[in-house]
Amino acid sequence: MRLQETRRPARLILESGDVFTGVHFGAVGESMGEVVFNTGMTGYQEILTDPSYCGQIVTMTYPLIGNYGMNVDHVESRRPYVHGFVVREFSEVPSHYKSMESLEQYLARNGIIGIAGVDTRRLTKRIRSEGTLKGLLTTLDPSPEEIEAKLKAPLATDQIDRVTTPVVYRAPGEGRRVVAMDFGMKQGVVRSLLARRCDVIVVPARTTAKEILDWRPDGVMLSNGPGDPEDVPHAVETVRSLLGKVPMFGICLGHQLMALACGARTEKMRFGHRGANHPVKDLRTGRVAITSQNHGYVVSEASLRGTDLVLTHVNQNDGTVEGVVHARYPAFCVQYHPEARPGPDDSDGLFDAFIEMMDQVREGRWTPYAEAH
Repeated sequence: MRLQETRRPARLILESGDVFTGVHFGAVGESMGEVVFNTGMTGYQEILTDPSYCGQIVTMTYPLIGNYGMNVDHVESRRPYVHGFVVREFSEVPSHYKSMESLEQYLARNGIIGIAGVDTRRLTKRIRSEGTLKGLLTTLDPSPEEIEAKLKAPLATDQIDRVTTPVVYRAPGEGRRVVAMDFGMKQGVVRSLLARRCDVIVVPARTTAKEILDWRPDGVMLSNGPGDPEDVPHAVETVRSLLGKVPMFGICLGHQLMALACGARTEKMRFGHRGANHPVKDLRTGRVAITSQNHGYVVSEASLRGTDLVLTHVNQNDGTVEGVVHARYPAFCVQYHPEARPGPDDSDGLFDAFIEMMDQVREGRWTPYAEAH
């Protein structure tokens, strides 16, 4: 008999009434969250530690997870922020020369509930048909009344305040000074900037425009992060106040915040984009990049009309907005993750474009997009 077959039972109960049974691994207890799925074949370490998943119960569609364990080289934040982890089968004995602990040990140490033995194909199909659903992940035995009350309660909307850095910190470099607004930033963003010798100042999400400008930055980075961008109007106002004063580059949530600051709208997607193989077309060059993505909201293309934003990138699967550039100010942003690890590095050059834009502005040779095109 396999060890997994002797474990405590666990259940994932959806607001739709569907119940998925399995066995527990990691921590015990109960957790609420939005149930989503990720189609990546590898990269569960990065997924678990990506702050953009704060408040979500993540389902992995690849059937075997945990076979290479956990190590410090492939994490994206100081701790995991997912509210649960759903897999078909997990490896109890990892095999990799860098492995420092098993997936189960990592989840248990960080208080994350895992459930294995789930028909993840059926669960994914349910999410695709119904949209993302609220779920209760439990190793306990709550009554039907308790389950109903918990599934009716609204989910928290303060994810950014929970994941942002509490204090300013610096990743020193010798080049251009970049202030990075941490809305739930993956460390891959910092690594990508440091690889280009930037002097990176990471600031909390509620930092004001004046405080940012007091650092006299060459550029401002708007990071990825969790939740609905409309839940953080203070961040939208900060971005609006910075536009035109300093070059800006936004990723994922940062892209959505820039769009809102310019008068566009965002909307919730049916089940979002979460995976490492999404094709995105650059409308300016016709080139298609394979990208890593993790988002449940998207900028409405129709809402770009009447703004100063120009559509530059679209998703080849569903035609959604994947990137825009400001027509008058040095600012651009993308919905996907050019810093992705693991995953394709087709779009890594966007960081080089940010460096070039900062240099052009500093040297007085930058031309507004509207004039250059």
